[in-house]
Amino acid sequence: MKLIVTEKNISAEKIAKILSGGKAKTEKIYTIPVYRYTIKGKETAVIGLKGNILQVDFPSEYSNWQSVAPESLIDADIIKVPMQKQIIKAMQKLAKDAVEVVIATDFDREGEVIGLDAANLIKEVNPKVDVKRARFSAITKQEIEKSFSELSELYLNLANAGRARQDIDLIWGATLTRFISLASLRLGRQFLGVGRVQSPTLALIAQREKEREAFVIEPYWQIKAEFEHDKEAFLASHKTEKFWDKTAAQAVMDTLKGAKSGTVTTVTSSQRETAPPAPFNTTAFLTTAANIGLSTANSMRIAEGLYMRGFISYPRVDNTVYPESINLRELLEMLEESPQLGKLATELLKQKELKPTRGKKFATDHPPIHPTGVPVKDQLDAQEWKVYELVVRRFYATLAPVSISESMRIDIDANGEPFFVRGSRVLEAGWLKFYHYSRKKDEEVPAVKEGDTVALNDTTLEAKETQPPARYSQGRLIQKMEDLGLGTKATRHEIIKNLYDRGYVHSDPIQPTETGMAVAEALLKYAERIARPEMTSDLEDDMDAIAKGETDKAEVIDRSRKMLTEIMVSLNSKKEELSAEIRAGIREDKILGPCPRPDCGGQLKIIRAKKSRKRFAGCSNYPDCDHSYPLPQFGEIIALGETCAPCGTPKIKVMSGKGRPWTLCLDPKCETKEKKEKVAAVAE
Repeated sequence: MKLIVTEKNISAEKIAKILSGGKAKTEKIYTIPVYRYTIKGKETAVIGLKGNILQVDFPSEYSNWQSVAPESLIDADIIKVPMQKQIIKAMQKLAKDAVEVVIATDFDREGEVIGLDAANLIKEVNPKVDVKRARFSAITKQEIEKSFSELSELYLNLANAGRARQDIDLIWGATLTRFISLASLRLGRQFLGVGRVQSPTLALIAQREKEREAFVIEPYWQIKAEFEHDKEAFLASHKTEKFWDKTAAQAVMDTLKGAKSGTVTTVTSSQRETAPPAPFNTTAFLTTAANIGLSTANSMRIAEGLYMRGFISYPRVDNTVYPESINLRELLEMLEESPQLGKLATELLKQKELKPTRGKKFATDHPPIHPTGVPVKDQLDAQEWKVYELVVRRFYATLAPVSISESMRIDIDANGEPFFVRGSRVLEAGWLKFYHYSRKKDEEVPAVKEGDTVALNDTTLEAKETQPPARYSQGRLIQKMEDLGLGTKATRHEIIKNLYDRGYVHSDPIQPTETGMAVAEALLKYAERIARPEMTSDLEDDMDAIAKGETDKAEVIDRSRKMLTEIMVSLNSKKEELSAEIRAGIREDKILGPCPRPDCGGQLKIIRAKKSRKRFAGCSNYPDCDHSYPLPQFGEIIALGETCAPCGTPKIKVMSGKGRPWTLCLDPKCETKEKKEKVAAVAE
C-alpha cells in the first residue's frame, strides 16, 4: 500500500480526488478521515494532518513558573510533544501496512518540519518503509500529477532551518515571557508575552508613538482662491503653499482685496507612462489586502483556504518572477470561464505576446501568487471572493500594457499674487483597467489658455497645523518588518495578530496600549538588543544559511543561547526598575477616563469585585463618589481617550479575540444604545 500524508484534511481530499480520477472513497480511522483508492491493483490511502502534529516544549520539571528560574530554560533540553494524538494514531496504523510513503505537505520550512515529523513517526512503526517527497505550488490536476510523477527526497536542510526556528523561538519566548511576567506579577492568563520577533516589532510601534508624542505642532496658513471660467468654478492654491507667518499671509489677503479677476500666465502639461505592478509575493499581497480593508492575519487565513481548494497558488512566497514553466496563456484561457472576471481575460488574450512584469525577488521554491482555478462566486463568501478577485486582478495587471496619464498645471496671476492649480487624468488605462485598486480619480482642470482672464469669486485664509508622523497600518508594518528582516513571509502576520491578542496594541492604524508602551520601553531601556531588529535579523540570516546547507543547526541554536544569556544578565541587573515601569503601564491601562459626575475629579478604572471576581468600572474617589458601571466580563478592555457626548462617560474598545472588536460607552442607559436597539427592532 502507498500512504500519502498531506498537511490538512482539505488538501488530502483534493489530492485524493485528483490522483484517483474522482474515485476515492472516504472512511474513518479513529474518527480521522482517510481517502482510499486503487489504481492498477495498487492501493493508496491519503490522510491529512492538522498542521504541526508535534510541538516543541521543555520537560515537565520546568513547567512551574514560580519554582524554576527563567534563565534555566536557556540550556534546558527540548522535547517534542504530540499535539494531535488521534491523527498520529491513525497515521501510524496505516503506516504499518505501507511499502511506500509520500510526504505531500506545503513546500516551505514549516511544511518540511511537519513532513519530517510525520516521516519519523511513521518509521517508529515501519522502520524500512521508503519515504519520498512530492513538491508542488498549487493543488491543481496538472501540478499534482506532475509532482507525484517526479518524487524527490525530503529536504533535510530546509527542515533543519524550520526546526532551528522552533527551538530558538521556544527558548527566547519562554525565557523572556516568564521573566517579564514574574517581574511584573502578571501570571496565569494575564501573563505578558515577549518574543524574539514580537518584541522588536512592538518596539517599532512604540517608538512611532513616542515620535508622535514628541512632535511639536506648528501652525501655518494656506491661501486658496476660487476662480471661474466659462461658468465653471475651480479652486487654486497660492504658490507659497505654507505661510509660517500669519502676518505675511494676511498681507497677501490684503493685496487681493478688491481684485475681481486673474490672468492665466502659463498652461503646461506632460504625459507619463506607469508600468504595471510586479507579481504578488506574500508581503505585497498582505500589504495590498490590508489597504482594501482586510487584516493581515485574516488575509493569510483566506489565502491558505483558497490554495487548499485549488483556486490560487501557494501564498507563502518571496518570489516576484513567474517561472517559464507557467503557461500564462493557458491560465488566461481557464479564467475566461469566470462569469465575473472572464471578459478581462479575453481582452488580454488578444495581445500578440504576453510579457509579464518582473519584480526584484527571484526564488525557485514557489512561483508568485496567482490564480489556479475558477470558483463559482457562490462557492466563496464575501471576503473569500474579495481575496480571490484581488489575486486574479493582480495577475491580469502583470500581463497588461502600461497606463498613460497626463498631468496639467495652470498658473494664474491675481493682482500680482501667483496661484496655481494641478490636475491629472488617465489617457490610456492600460493595466489600471484590470487592477482598479491603484486608480485615482481624475482631477480635471478648466480648459484655459495663456492670456485668458478668469473671474476671482472668493479668497480664503485657512489655519492649519503640521501633523505628527502617521501610525503604522497593518500593511505598512508588514512591509517594514520585511525591510528590517523581522520574521518571515510565513510568520509576520501571526506576529501582528499576537500583539493584538496580547492587548499590546489596538485599532488600525496600530496604536499601542499603555501596557504595550511600558513593555517596549522597558526592553529598550534595559535589554536593548531584544528590542532592536538587528539581532533578530542576524538570526534569520543564520536560519537561511542552515536551509542552504552552509551552517549547522546546533551551531546556530548554541549561538542564540549565548546571546540570550547575555541579555538575561542585563535584565536581572535591572529587574526592580523594569518591574516598576511595566506595572505603572498596566495601572494606566486600568484607567478608562474621567468620572462624569460634576465636580468629582476622579477617574473611572477597572475594578474586580472581591467575592464574585466580576469586573466593573468604579470611581477612584470611592467612597466619596460611588459612580460605577458594568463592564463586559470577557475580552481585553482598552480606553480610547474619548468621551461619549450624550452621556459623558468614557468610550472603550472590547477585544475578545473572536470576531471584530466593539466600541461602546460605559452607561448602559445611554441614548446611543437605545437608538441601536430601535434600529435592530425595525430590522427584525
